[in-house]
Amino acid sequence: MATESPPRGRKSTTDNQNPFIPELVYFEPAALDYPKGKQIHEWVIKQGIPMRMTTSHNRITNLPGDTELAQYKVAKRTLVVGLRKTLTFDQSKPSAEYAIPIATGCMGHCHYCYLQTTLGSKPYIRVYVNIDEIMDAATGYIEERAPEITRFEAACTSDPVGLEPITGSLRQLIEYMGEQPLGRLRFVTKFHYVDSLLDAKHNGHTRIRFSVNSKYVIKHFEPATSRFEQRIEAAGKVAAAGYPLGFIIAPIIWYDGWQEGYAELIASLAQTLPSSATQGLTFELIQHRFTKTAKNVIERRYPRTKLEMDIDKRKYKWGRWGQGKYVYPDEQAQALRLFLTERIFEHFPNAVIDYFT
Repeated sequence: MATESPPRGRKSTTDNQNPFIPELVYFEPAALDYPKGKQIHEWVIKQGIPMRMTTSHNRITNLPGDTELAQYKVAKRTLVVGLRKTLTFDQSKPSAEYAIPIATGCMGHCHYCYLQTTLGSKPYIRVYVNIDEIMDAATGYIEERAPEITRFEAACTSDPVGLEPITGSLRQLIEYMGEQPLGRLRFVTKFHYVDSLLDAKHNGHTRIRFSVNSKYVIKHFEPATSRFEQRIEAAGKVAAAGYPLGFIIAPIIWYDGWQEGYAELIASLAQTLPSSATQGLTFELIQHRFTKTAKNVIERRYPRTKLEMDIDKRKYKWGRWGQGKYVYPDEQAQALRLFLTERIFEHFPNAVIDYFT
C-alpha cells in the first residue's frame, strides 16, 4: 500500500454538502479478512486516497503536522479501518441500556463535543468491520434482559450517519434490530445522509434523532456538520419512511438572546416538519457542561472559540464515576428547562420530553 502523506492542499469534502471523504486511510491487516473491510478497501482505491497499514490504531503516531493543532486537524481527516476487539458494551444512560459500538470518532468539529477528551490524543475516525460479531454480542445482551426491551445507542462514540456512505454498517444494524422482538436501536446525528436508510426493514424498532440547536450555536460551534435545514429535511424523510423520530437539543447554551434563538428553533421545527413527522415525537434536552480537562483541550484545538467556559459562572456537578462537570447554576438551568419545555409543548402538544440534564 502507498505510504505517502495526504496531498497538500487537498480539500476535505466534509463541507455540509457532500459526504465525508478522508484524506488518509489506515487498515489493520485483519480488517481485510472481512467482507466489509474488503468493500471499504476497494472504495478507498477507487477514490485514490493514500493508504497505510498499521498493526493497531494505537501505533498511529506519525501523522503530519508540526504542532498539536496541525496534527489534530489531520487526524480529523484520517480514517482507520479495523476490528472492534472489545465486545463488552458500555452502559448508555439515560438514552439507552447499552452503547453499541460500530465506529469511534467524528468528522465534525463541534467545539463542545465530549469526544474532545474521551478520545484524547487519538481523534482520528475508526470504523469496525466485524459487524456480525458486534450484532452477536448485542443478541447476548438482549437475551440476558428478556422479557424486557433492551435499547442500544449507536452514537455514543461517533456520528454513524456521517460514515454510512463509506461503511453501510448502520443499515445492517437497523435491519438486524428490526428482526429482534426485544431489541431497539437509537442513534443521533448532525448529518443528513439518510437516503440509503429509507428503505431498510426497520420494523419501527429504530428511533432516529437529529441534534438541533439555535442558529447562533450552529454557526459558532458546529463546523463541518450539515446545515439545520438539511437536518430537518432528513428528519422529514425518515419520518415518512416510518421511523420513530426524535430531536436532541444539545448543548443548550446560555448566551445573549438565547430565548429568541431557542424560540425560533422550536417554531422552525413546527413550520418545517410534515405533520406525519410529529407523531410519537420525542425530545431530549441537555444543557452545556464541561470538565477542566475539556476546557483545556478545547481552548488548544479551537483557540478562537466563543464557547463560554468560565468556571466561576458554573456549578460543579459530580458524575457517576467520581468525576464532576461544570453545568449552569440551578437558577439558569431551571430557566432553560422551563422555557424549552413550554415552547415544545406549545408547538408539539403530544410530544414526549425524555429528560433534561
